[in-house]
Amino acid sequence: MTAEILSTHSPALFDAAVKRAAELLRAGEVVALPTETVYGLAANALDEKAVAKIFQIKGRPADNPIIVHIVGVEMAKRCVKAWPHPAEQLARAFWPGPLTLVLPRAKEIPGVVTAGGTTVGVRWPSHPLIQAVIRECGFPLAAPSANLSSRVSPTNARHVRQQLGDKISLIVDGGQSQVGIESTVLDLTVSPPQVLR
Repeated sequence: MTAEILSTHSPALFDAAVKRAAELLRAGEVVALPTETVYGLAANALDEKAVAKIFQIKGRPADNPIIVHIVGVEMAKRCVKAWPHPAEQLARAFWPGPLTLVLPRAKEIPGVVTAGGTTVGVRWPSHPLIQAVIRECGFPLAAPSANLSSRVSPTNARHVRQQLGDKISLIVDGGQSQVGIESTVLDLTVSPPQVLR
């Protein structure tokens, strides 16, 4: 398999890339998408088999949970069992952006996403491409960094191609990631909240 690489530098190319990515994600495939932090390896977060492919492609340990990417607070609330006031305040202040909130997971989120744990990390990324793909799909995306485990996280499509170009069918090139490091992870299930990353 050789990954198809789709550009997004014009409105028409952007729309075509969003439609193609959503089509593959709906079919249970894994695709590489840009975010503002690093490039992510995305699958339908509600599809256990699709998420399992992420672990296989990355060589990721099964005990390492995956962050769920959403668009909007309403979608975040569908992924979690409780949405406390601090989550609302933090979401208003820092979303969309590089902040992941850890909360009790909803039943809809498969155990493979959370490594069998009772919590899930949710994040609303600010990159317009992954936002558009999530909206087009209508479901949240499980998306760790698009690299082999233990390697440096990719910040452009070329980095993804070098590591995963023969393991996935699509890489969407959304330019260079602006942040360049992974999101901050804040656990809201403990008091006081704890920074995990």
